[in-house]
Amino acid sequence: MSNPQRIIAHFDLDAFFVSVECLNDPSLKGKPLIVGGRERGVVAACSYEARKYGIHSAMPMKTALRLCSHATVVKGSRGEYSRYSRWVTEIIAAKAPLFEKASIDEFYLDLTGMDKYFNPYQWTIDLRQEIIDKTGLPISFGLAGNKMVAKIATDEAKPNGYLYIAFGREKEFLAPLKVNKIPGVGAHTYQSLRDLGIDTIEQVAAYPIELLEKVLGKYGGELWHKAHGIHHSEVVPYHEAKSISTESTFEEYVTDTDWLLAQLVGMTERVAYELRQDNKMAGCIAVKIRYPDFETTSRQTAIAYTFYDDELIPKAKDLFHKLYRKGQPVRLLGVRLSELTDEAVQTNLFSNVEKKTELYKAIDDVKNRFGSNSLTKATRRKDR
Repeated sequence: MSNPQRIIAHFDLDAFFVSVECLNDPSLKGKPLIVGGRERGVVAACSYEARKYGIHSAMPMKTALRLCSHATVVKGSRGEYSRYSRWVTEIIAAKAPLFEKASIDEFYLDLTGMDKYFNPYQWTIDLRQEIIDKTGLPISFGLAGNKMVAKIATDEAKPNGYLYIAFGREKEFLAPLKVNKIPGVGAHTYQSLRDLGIDTIEQVAAYPIELLEKVLGKYGGELWHKAHGIHHSEVVPYHEAKSISTESTFEEYVTDTDWLLAQLVGMTERVAYELRQDNKMAGCIAVKIRYPDFETTSRQTAIAYTFYDDELIPKAKDLFHKLYRKGQPVRLLGVRLSELTDEAVQTNLFSNVEKKTELYKAIDDVKNRFGSNSLTKATRRKDR
């Protein structure tokens, strides 16, 4: 018995950061809008109006403003992007039998087998409309027999549209498109192909696979299959890790606030370290306090996705101050990070995080070699 024909939908929120900014400030609609840091920053996102001037994401801000000096620049609301992303995720999770969250604004849905009961194309159209109606965000989708073709179809459907590529029509759909429309074909590979006289996907499909492998190695063979619309990557089920937490029960009851805060800093460092080891970011932090009579209180707050100690520690301290009954002895203290995700890539464009990430990587390497307590913040070196 043969496997059923796969049906994959790819959803992508259009100019996501820009769309959120325009929802929060409607006066920005229709303007050349750039999201990102000024001066030495880079463009995290830009509106379609800004793209007409040649501006694109990851471009240095100085270059972007040379291309369009009258563009409006906004710093970006990281917490808002996280909130809207979770909202869309919840809508999809409530309807889709199986889905993968590929990034903060991108989703794959596996609808294989649904055609026995209803029309998957109409179902996907209805889901898209529900997302638009509830969140106000524009979103595009592509529907096809595999992830790659669905993603390319979404790109062709943008902005705010949708496209269905019927089974057997993949090669026909792909043929006229530039070869760099295939995900993973970067500038270097594209130039190598152009040197061979290849510019379109149709030309790749017609090129002998052996010669492609000679130029591009193993990837040449993969590219040839992709040009024929063949792609077997599975939709990876989305399971958000529930939480990472740590807590300490003290042998003696403690009333020294400075000492408690020093313990809290250490705990937050430990859970943040675990988070980075798992290559995850947290969207929520909670602090728990238990008193000698076993009364336990906790408080949590949503945060912009992060795995940095210096962003998590102030949040933990703030929760502690809001929660702690001053002068009361404490029996137990705990920190929990939840709403874990690996959708970190885009949010990292908002600040100069490259050096910061390298610094944390170096610190974590030392901890991995010599133990997780080998490096600590100065505030933790406090004896009772």
